[in-house]
Amino acid sequence: MLDLNDVRAFIIDMDGVLWHGEKPLPGLLEFFAALRERRLPFVLATNNAASTPDQYVAKLARMGVPVSRDEVLTSSLATASYLAERTVPTETRVFAIGEDGVQQALAEQGFILRGLYEIDADYVVCGMDKGISWDKLATATLNIRAGAKFIGTNPDTSLPTERGVTHGNGAILAAIQAGSGVAPVTIGKPAPIMYQQAMARLQVDPAHTVAIGDRLETDILGAVNADIRSVMVLTGISDREEVAREGYGPTWIVPGLPEIVEALQAA
Repeated sequence: MLDLNDVRAFIIDMDGVLWHGEKPLPGLLEFFAALRERRLPFVLATNNAASTPDQYVAKLARMGVPVSRDEVLTSSLATASYLAERTVPTETRVFAIGEDGVQQALAEQGFILRGLYEIDADYVVCGMDKGISWDKLATATLNIRAGAKFIGTNPDTSLPTERGVTHGNGAILAAIQAGSGVAPVTIGKPAPIMYQQAMARLQVDPAHTVAIGDRLETDILGAVNADIRSVMVLTGISDREEVAREGYGPTWIVPGLPEIVEALQAA
């Protein structure tokens, strides 16, 4: 039984939880209405690095859900913050594979962004990129072979879309690793970094924070690593059989958002 009586904040995944591509999942409007009515704060924390927070705000607005930029945390933002804490951004050269989300997050922190075949980067950062090319993969590989540190925004090997499940950023990381011989350090879930950053925003005790996700090996394992409870919905990647095979799992499993809405209404 899903019991949310003592929950004070949520950290919510998006792909496979709120939508498939451009198709909202059942219960989306009711879910956010229940959160707002109960004044429950949340952070939308996604491993998907392609879009900027403003683009996610616009996407949710198209679906009828108003959220603020501060309520969105992407693995791009988490990666840029992670690197900024460990470097002097204005003195650090980065070759980045990725779409607007990656490029903007790094630029806002002040990193020096390098272009194709500029082989002097201190870091190679790789996020999901629908415009991936031989030249981008070659530049990343050459920089890593020349000594650049290899950072992945997230390890997701698959991505649920309105057309079905396709490859994710983990597939691009695997190609670069095969070419360079170097494994990436990944920042997104299941590492606890994103959850820790989200909880810092929420300023709520971890004991009263719950993560909602669809993917066992990232969303749910990340919650385990961050020592918070979790709800796994069955509208995305993972299923009950996968949970049964592993040595860890969510606190609760539910079919989708409508069941979470019911639990919020009962709390």
